[in-house]
Amino acid sequence: MDVESRASSSPPPDAAADAAVDWRGRPCEPRRHGGMRAAVFVLGIQAFEIMAIAAVGNNLITYVFGEMHFPLSQAANVVTNFVGTIFLLSLLGGFLSDSYLGCFWTMLIFGFVELSGFILLSVQAHLPQLKPPPCNMAATDGGCEQARGIKASIFFAALYLVALGSGCLKPNMIAHGADQFAAAADGGGAAAADNAKRLSTYFNSAYFSFCAGELVALTALVWVQTHSGMDVGFGISAAAMAAGLVSLVSGAAFYRNKPPQGSIFTPIARVFVAAYTKRKQICPSSSSDPVNAGVCEPAHLAGGSFRHASKFRFLDKACIRAAEQGPNTKPESPWRLCTAAEVRQAKTLLAVAPIFACTIVFNTVLAQLQTFSVQQGSAMDTALGGAGSSFRIPPASLQAIPYAMLLALVPAYELLLVPLMRRATGARSGITPLQRIGVGLCTVPLSMVAAATVERRRRDLSLSAGGAPPRAMSVLWIVPQFLVFGVSEMFTAVGLIEFFYKQARGAGMQSFLTALTYCSYAFGFYLSSVLVSLVNRVTASRGGGGHGGWLGDNDLDKDRLDLFYWMLAVLSVINFFCYLLCARWYNSGGADDGCDASASAQVAAEGDGNGKEII
Repeated sequence: MDVESRASSSPPPDAAADAAVDWRGRPCEPRRHGGMRAAVFVLGIQAFEIMAIAAVGNNLITYVFGEMHFPLSQAANVVTNFVGTIFLLSLLGGFLSDSYLGCFWTMLIFGFVELSGFILLSVQAHLPQLKPPPCNMAATDGGCEQARGIKASIFFAALYLVALGSGCLKPNMIAHGADQFAAAADGGGAAAADNAKRLSTYFNSAYFSFCAGELVALTALVWVQTHSGMDVGFGISAAAMAAGLVSLVSGAAFYRNKPPQGSIFTPIARVFVAAYTKRKQICPSSSSDPVNAGVCEPAHLAGGSFRHASKFRFLDKACIRAAEQGPNTKPESPWRLCTAAEVRQAKTLLAVAPIFACTIVFNTVLAQLQTFSVQQGSAMDTALGGAGSSFRIPPASLQAIPYAMLLALVPAYELLLVPLMRRATGARSGITPLQRIGVGLCTVPLSMVAAATVERRRRDLSLSAGGAPPRAMSVLWIVPQFLVFGVSEMFTAVGLIEFFYKQARGAGMQSFLTALTYCSYAFGFYLSSVLVSLVNRVTASRGGGGHGGWLGDNDLDKDRLDLFYWMLAVLSVINFFCYLLCARWYNSGGADDGCDASASAQVAAEGDGNGKEII
């Protein structure tokens, strides 16, 4: 079967995306399926799921350090590895959804996996025989017994059941909700413009739902964990997850379901194999080679003008036919001759990779707010209203402050800033996703500057007391670092999700590319673990901080957390300038990779078609 017949038998990704079905597999009806009515149920499971997982992840270091008795730096790595695994597993969830199961069934199956993990965590936290004996980890005698053997095995089994379920859920919640608007947004004229705005509004609504779930988790659920025990807190997380599954199932009759298209990796792999096999050939022009006329061009023109037509042009060689040798010549293998849509998929994946890479350091900063900043708050005066006050703020609840602020800022962004920027830029979404990401990456270093300044002051006050009782700063001093990061996240997180989804719709891999957003979180948290270990090793060998390095002790007064924060601030600044270069390259026509294809010039002359809105 040659490239043309294979292209005709397999609809292009755009067409496949439009062939949505209801829960019985029948074609969708525009008036009955999709739209905000269906998306509300997806927003429901998103709010409940983030409520459940945030209550665990954001206070997990307290449980691992205080009850499982892991050393502080090791406990921080347990948390960052757990959160990193959640986000890395989002790639598995996106792959299973796009290739085999579809969004709805992927969410339903792995939602129950996550629920089982919460239940096992609650049981493990409730039974004393599954935990080491209680003791004070702040004591210097080193007599606390760390959880090992069966106790540690049950804990990590429960923790990573939660990670598997949550990871496979996350990209599908975003993609499935956005799919409810896909058909209308793919149309033409004023209706398409209106529905493109609705899609942008959905992404802001999804982030609002995320903030609401985080706020409840970091206030009510963390308070329950602090005052009633982690077993009760884990149990409430299980109840929240069950409520999310009820919300998901309740909307089944209204969903537009994108059918799975088979493995998305196999076609991409075929492109690279075919391009390498034909690496010595030259992409011909239509006039010079009638055999291959119209073959290279679709690699650029499939689905309309393609932004990355002139990038990675060596991949265009996957579309070159071998010279005809006779009437009995067998058609070329799919591993030697690819369709235009397959080349477009491969180019899209390569083109978004640098943007993805530039968000990793951003998420390394997020990891500090969920680990060391919680311990930083524990070393401060948590009484609200002065030392004599009986009401104390759980340190993990400080992370709720930016989300409470964002519940007001997100609607203000949608109702005020977006219309204003729409008039100024002409883009239907106000500012493009790449611009939105850039604003977030530009402001995130200020969060680490604030954190480093406060930590230095806190440490100096604590150590200057001499023989007198140590002087503790109010825990409210660390609020600015959370506020600044919250604003940065509103721009970066939503911009990144919208960016990946828009690129994916033309390539037929919505869930998988949306999963790259969460994969960025994974690499950010893993990088945090690597940096902690590396900094400890380097600074310990040079006599920095305590005997274990900047972060090598279980006492922040002996550690140098402020210097670690300054290092992250510098890394964030460097990362921002790298992002500017990558965004400029993404918007460019790309460099000549050595393929003499006339189609590239044709697309460059035609322009982008969608203008700023494509990014």
